This record gives sequence, C-alpha cells and structure tokens, in this order.
Amino acid sequence: MKTLARSLALGAIGAAAIGIAAEAASLRQVATIPVPGLDSYDIGFVDHGKYYLADRTNKAVDIFDTKTNKLLGRITGFVGPGPSGDGPKGGPNGVVVIGNEVWAGDGDSTVKVADLKKGQITDTIATGGKRRADEVAYDSKDKVFIIANDAEEPSPFLTLISTRRGHKILGKVMMPRATDGLEQPVYYKGVFYVAVPELDKDEHKGGIAVIDPKKAQLTKIIEVANCRPQGLELGRGSNMILGCNAGSKGSKIPPMAAVFDAKAEKLIPVTDKFGGADMATYDRKLGLYLVGGREAPGGPSVGVIDAKTNKWLENIPVPPNPHSIAADNGTGHVFVPSAATGGKCGGCIVVLGR
Repeated sequence: MKTLARSLALGAIGAAAIGIAAEAASLRQVATIPVPGLDSYDIGFVDHGKYYLADRTNKAVDIFDTKTNKLLGRITGFVGPGPSGDGPKGGPNGVVVIGNEVWAGDGDSTVKVADLKKGQITDTIATGGKRRADEVAYDSKDKVFIIANDAEEPSPFLTLISTRRGHKILGKVMMPRATDGLEQPVYYKGVFYVAVPELDKDEHKGGIAVIDPKKAQLTKIIEVANCRPQGLELGRGSNMILGCNAGSKGSKIPPMAAVFDAKAEKLIPVTDKFGGADMATYDRKLGLYLVGGREAPGGPSVGVIDAKTNKWLENIPVPPNPHSIAADNGTGHVFVPSAATGGKCGGCIVVLGR
C-alpha cells in the first residue's frame, strides 16, 4: 500500500509538472499594434508600462502603452535607416530609459538623450566613431551608461558615459579580438557583460566580455563555443538568456539556444531546436525566457524556454524578421515588431501573452 501510495503521489507530481510546463508554454498572439510601413527597427525596451521601440523607418523612438497597446507618441530626430537597409550607419539602435530620459544610440556614432516630458532630444553625445552607436545598458549604482560601437573599423569599441550632469565620457574600451562586432550588454553585480559573437576570426568561438564600469576597462573575456552570442538579458539568479545566432543562414554551426551562468562562467546549452537568434528577454511574470529568431529552424519564430528549469518549451511562429523582442513584467505581454516587407500586417507589433 505504501508503494502504491508513493507511486500515485509521484504520478500526481509528474502530472502537475507537465501541467505547469504546458501552462508556461501556452502563449498566443493577443493583440496587434499597427505601425504602417515599419520595416527597419532595432531594440525594444519596457519601463513602467511603456514600450519603447527604436523605429528607424520613422527616424524615431516610438512609445506605446503596454496595457492599451496604443501608440502614444514619437521622439524624432534620429538618422533613420542606413544607406543599404539597416546598415552600419542606421539608427536609432539601442534604447534604455533612465529616470525621465530616453538614451538611444544613433547611426551617426552619437548617443541621443531625450526628455520624456518634453518629448524631444535635449543632448547629443559624440562617441568619436564614424559608424553607428548600437546596443546599450545602464549601471544605476554608478550612474554609468555603456554603448557598443559595434561597426567601427578596424576595431569595434565600447563607450562609457556618465549619466550625471554634463554627460562626461568616462572612457573607451577597444575590442580588437571582436572580429564580427559587438552585441547586447547587460549590467549585473558591479560589472557589464557584453555579448561578443566572434573572437579572433573563429566562427565557432564567441565570448562574454566583462567590463569594469568604474575603471572603464576590460576585465576578461569568457569564451563560449558554437553560439555566436547576440542577445543577452539577465534572468533568474546569475543566469542570463542568450540569443545565439548559431544556425543562421550561411552559418556552419548547428542551431542552439543557451543560457549563460555568470557566476559559474559557463554556457548551459538548452536545445538544438532553436537558433538563428538575435535579441532575448526574460518575462518575470510568466517565468519564461523568450528569444527572437529571425532565422530559426522552420521559419521566423519566438523560442520559449522555462526560466526555472532552462528547458525549451516551444517555438511560436511569427511574421518576418522577429529579431527584436521585449517583455512587460507587469502584464506578462511580449512585444515583437514585424516588418512590412514580406509580412501580412503591413508593419506592426505582434503582442504575445496568455
């Protein structure tokens, strides 16, 4: 009887676990926000019920209400798409909200600072490059903003800027080993972590660079294999979700989705059923990692991973070019821009949720 009772109990636990996994994976499209003609766009960022999108098509940062899914307004004054599509001179690119300001990288190698109350750009900070200033992160403790000058030649570099009055440039970190640009940075426990797709011209070798914001120095590069890191977002504990570009068109590396453990400094492979990815995000409300896969196996999709177990759950098909993705931890909704070219919505934001 004890054995039977134990078996029944274990069976119940197993069934419950399956139910939890099924619930976690049960995302669907709950809304569509029209953005007519939207074709060129980059990073999305959510802060206090507002979704901010780098909209190159309209040379602006678009601002949406995450509860009503309505466009509230635009901050204009950016350079727009580069000469050939997004290009190394397109912008806006990375976007972050700091207090009552939006900080965004632009295609003319500047950072534009906009006052949200005024709805306009109030400062332009030159980083000293000739190509776009791209992805960004913010250290709220030391008041340091970091941006990746990812397309510079002969070497990409990182620019660190004080967000205090005067917006002083604190330093530049040259990244000569980064032979295919730089991608998403994130702040965690006193340092910046930066996704580096390729090291030393070796397609199979990428890394996570560690930057000291106080000294504006490279501390080390933690090498990761067969991922080509692009998206990077802090998740549960010391884990970070990676957007692995492995498996993209023309790549010799098989698809892979992965989590990076910053404490152990190691890569945790999740699945080979998803890859060709760019941005990634963590939805705290739903307990999910979500990865935008514009070249994912089987077509454009969002990869869904259980953040507690690091287990892959499903791929959700979405319209073309879902390389940008952001989550609202208040509503649990996930925002995925879709291009007008080749799509059915004529340019829109696909909203996923329960």
